[in-house]
Amino acid sequence: MRLGRPGASPRGAAERTLTSVGTGEAGPGDAVAHDAARAEASRLWHITLSVSGSEAPLREVRRALEQLAHDHPFLLTSRYATDHAEIRYWEEARDLHDAAAVALRLWGEHRASAKLPPWEIVGLEVIDRDTYHQRVAEGYGPPPASPVGVHPF
Repeated sequence: MRLGRPGASPRGAAERTLTSVGTGEAGPGDAVAHDAARAEASRLWHITLSVSGSEAPLREVRRALEQLAHDHPFLLTSRYATDHAEIRYWEEARDLHDAAAVALRLWGEHRASAKLPPWEIVGLEVIDRDTYHQRVAEGYGPPPASPVGVHPF
């Protein structure tokens, strides 16, 4: 029995929906649903991470970005100057939120191991694979990362 005014929901309570719980037995449509879930989990996202801060020696910036590329082998290309850099790579994630979260942690998590400059993230672009290829085909997106590697601006 619920106490309170008739017809009123308790404070903070949201409408709830009941869903069935599987029995553990696979039905004919379960394999298709599982494959669809796996396909959703393996989407590719093109990441462009921009960082900036106080000036650092160009050689140290290059060495740090090369170490980052070694530590994070999915990096496609990095461009750098004494006070900013841009890192482009592909990330595999379930959705945009997950890809962005990983990208936003990249610089900080590798700062000590790669001896990256103490710069802050000043820009982030996350686009799905289809959008990336559409932009490139239409001529207004970033060109394919070629040559791959670490290069000055």
